[in-house]
Amino acid sequence: MGGPDQDKCDDPQHAEPERVCHGAAAGVKKPHVPNLSVRIETDLAGVRAAQWDALDHGGSPFLEYGFLRALERSKSIGDAAGWAQHYILVERGVGDEVELVGAVAAFLKDHSYGEYIFDFGWARAAQRSGVPYYPKLVIAAPVTPATGRRILLAPSLAPDDRLQVTQLLIAAVRELADVLDVGSVHWLFCTESETGELANAGFMPRASFQFHWKNAGYADFDAFLAQLSSRKRKQIRKERRRALDAVDGAVEFVPGHALSDSDVQTLDGFYRRTCAMHGGQDYLQPGFFETLRETLPNRMLFARVKQQGATVAGALYLQTESALYGRYWGCAAEIPFLHFETAYYAGVERCIDRGLALFEAGAQGEHKLLRGFVPSATYSNHWIRHRGLSNAVRRSLRDEARSLPSYMRELGKYAPFRRGNDGELLPMEPAPDDGATTPETAETEGEPIAIEAQPAREIGEEGTQ
Repeated sequence: MGGPDQDKCDDPQHAEPERVCHGAAAGVKKPHVPNLSVRIETDLAGVRAAQWDALDHGGSPFLEYGFLRALERSKSIGDAAGWAQHYILVERGVGDEVELVGAVAAFLKDHSYGEYIFDFGWARAAQRSGVPYYPKLVIAAPVTPATGRRILLAPSLAPDDRLQVTQLLIAAVRELADVLDVGSVHWLFCTESETGELANAGFMPRASFQFHWKNAGYADFDAFLAQLSSRKRKQIRKERRRALDAVDGAVEFVPGHALSDSDVQTLDGFYRRTCAMHGGQDYLQPGFFETLRETLPNRMLFARVKQQGATVAGALYLQTESALYGRYWGCAAEIPFLHFETAYYAGVERCIDRGLALFEAGAQGEHKLLRGFVPSATYSNHWIRHRGLSNAVRRSLRDEARSLPSYMRELGKYAPFRRGNDGELLPMEPAPDDGATTPETAETEGEPIAIEAQPAREIGEEGTQ
């Protein structure tokens, strides 16, 4: 799982090419702001949970204190997992009056697994050319392909203060990148507003997409189905009926505080079975779900399905005030359409019943499109230390962006929604894709660096989400 060998070499004929600081290195300056200080913690236990969760997480639970601590305590992240934590904290005040006003969760890595914004082509191009790429610094929710704020700010900050703290955090990331001597920095699944700020700071923007379900204020599940074509309505009703007729009843959402030890063990078993069956990496170590029940019970839900009194299928859900996130479907027996019922339809119905605006059901999956999940933009930003590789990546990203319209038109042919009088799909909206690109090259040290076409998906990772 490690990256290219980065061992130092005293032989000048085999030494690493010189690392060139440019882009964000030249464009980001650390502002001097009175009463603000920056420190770094390598374990979230060194931060007060209330202060961390008081920052604005934008409706996503995956950087909340309880989720990160469950990852830490189960050793799903850390040095051994290849996700070494570096929590950058901006605090205001002195003495006993210190207040946390900003934070970034950054991770030092020597591989690219568990990220879902795929840069394997870039890393291979760097390796072929002897250009340093690893270790790298990743700002993301570990092993979780979900959009959320990556620059966490105190809601009480005035607009000018928000800007200053944001600039201070971005500059601190770049400074940390230099201290750790990384070859690249990656902000993954950041928000649309953040991607613009990061681009202005010299981090190259990249557009991609996932399939999300969006609540248009439906009164009930039938009102949602009414927006679909007749054939798709019949198909979904048939799938739900066949799935539920084979089990004891509707999917039961069990909150974290009500989960038994048996429930947690079953959920863990489903997760590992799914990873094994689909060739996925079981990034979450034993003990994660048990710890999550303790650290984030108010967000955690087990979508549990029983047959003759025994749990035969389920999925993990996390619910916030505005969104629902589905993850880690698994089963003990293959029952037709039960995956769709448990991982999609039951989640859609829950969003409608509770007025939740958004349902994210994990990465990938064009089959979601047929069930009312629409392509939705996701964003990332990147900085490559080596100028030649950075130039090649930049042009490759421009090619990716140019490929989006034709791919979106192709996707539109399969959307299930009814069409208006003009023949256009009613709820669909264009969204970016991270589809294949043409090869790109850049000259550096007299040798070309080729960026190969990158697949939009990484084999084996769909099963883990």
